[in-house]
Amino acid sequence: MEKSHERRAGPPQASERPLGGQRTTQGGKRGGHIIMIATLLFVAFVLMMLVGVPIGAALGLAGAACIALANADAQWFGLLAVPQNFYAGLGKYPLLAIPMFVLVGSIFDRSGVALRLVNFAVAIVGRGPGMLPMVAILVAMFLGGISGSGPANAAAVGAVMISAMSRAGYPAAFSASVVGAAAATDILIPPSVAFIVYSVLVPGASVPALFAAGMIPGILAGLALIVPAVWMARKHKMGALEASMPRPEFWKSFREATWGLAAPILILGGMRAGWFTPTEAAVVAVFYGLFVGMVIYRTIQVRDLYVILRESGELSAVILLVVSLAGIFAYSLSTLGVIDPVAKAITNSGLGEYGVLALLIVMLITVGMFLDGVSIFLIFVPLLWPIVQFYKWDPVWFGVILTLKVALGQFTPPLAVNLMVSCRIANVRMEDTVRWVGWMLFAMFLVMVAVIAWPELALWLPRKLGY
Repeated sequence: MEKSHERRAGPPQASERPLGGQRTTQGGKRGGHIIMIATLLFVAFVLMMLVGVPIGAALGLAGAACIALANADAQWFGLLAVPQNFYAGLGKYPLLAIPMFVLVGSIFDRSGVALRLVNFAVAIVGRGPGMLPMVAILVAMFLGGISGSGPANAAAVGAVMISAMSRAGYPAAFSASVVGAAAATDILIPPSVAFIVYSVLVPGASVPALFAAGMIPGILAGLALIVPAVWMARKHKMGALEASMPRPEFWKSFREATWGLAAPILILGGMRAGWFTPTEAAVVAVFYGLFVGMVIYRTIQVRDLYVILRESGELSAVILLVVSLAGIFAYSLSTLGVIDPVAKAITNSGLGEYGVLALLIVMLITVGMFLDGVSIFLIFVPLLWPIVQFYKWDPVWFGVILTLKVALGQFTPPLAVNLMVSCRIANVRMEDTVRWVGWMLFAMFLVMVAVIAWPELALWLPRKLGY
């Protein structure tokens, strides 16, 4: 990668956007002023989060306040940059795919595809202790190739699997843990909203390359989750009634699941063949889902469209509002000149390349317990990008590592969006899932370690496909 490309790919450097719009020549006093305002930026953000201010509003308000303090001598305190960066954070073509993939998840949630895929999977693996948890994970992985939203995946799979596992004798907390963890593979297996956001922040990493890079780690993550799920089910003698439940007939269940099985082939195959871009693929998936739900399975009525559009519109608005307000936060970071000093402090810490990577993983796993994945990307990618450039890490590989960490956060209490959805469906408290979810967190963590140790697990497929 050429240095000029690296320069463009990353966030604005501190020297390009000096404090108050003027090049800083003073040391000491001005430097102390910058440190004070930068500290205020993060303290204000954390305090607003603690008092219950929504994540997007906390990002925007903290960023705007620090822009005003840093530009106290400028006209309007430099706040004209706020609406400009609000729009700049949102005005990116790949982000058009986000509301479409969220809508796809909502459509397939109501289309009955998940139920038919479950029946087909049960027909393949059979009945017995530990088989239903395996089916839940396999179906969640497959739906990951249709929808790019983890919570939507958890809702679709949980609506079918949690009640089925309850009838088979599995504890509700265990069922919620399995579904919440399985849905986390959604952001690794393409299409993925997380990869789309990352590609917007790092132009050097294209959406097709990220989609291809996430495929093998996503499959490995799903397979890794199966091991502890089946082991725990058999160790604790869960699912005692499962063996006595009827096994669906193979060919009948296959015919019923055909339309669902064809969806990821259409979406991913169409992108690979060059028929449409990832953004256009999301639109194709919407119309395909509506056709299957309204014409083939007839599980979606015209009156259901309003509810589907409203729910997906609300979720998309939340995601995109956070993206746009995070643009203000990122601009304040670059204006204050925080990014370069932080990056230099980390790279000069003497930890070495793998020590720094371990430090980043520990930090992001901790942050992931309290923030959602999109927010983590928007806050930390601008800060981490100079470190990626310093060590010459592949941006696509680093995107997969970061997304794996976000996937872990999606079912790591206390703020685990997938686990929240599955716990609500199972009607259990999140605290009840801790004893079960810990083993699955460890299994997916091992996959992340494997991708760090062998980068080709992420980079082989995009290179093979020519991305």
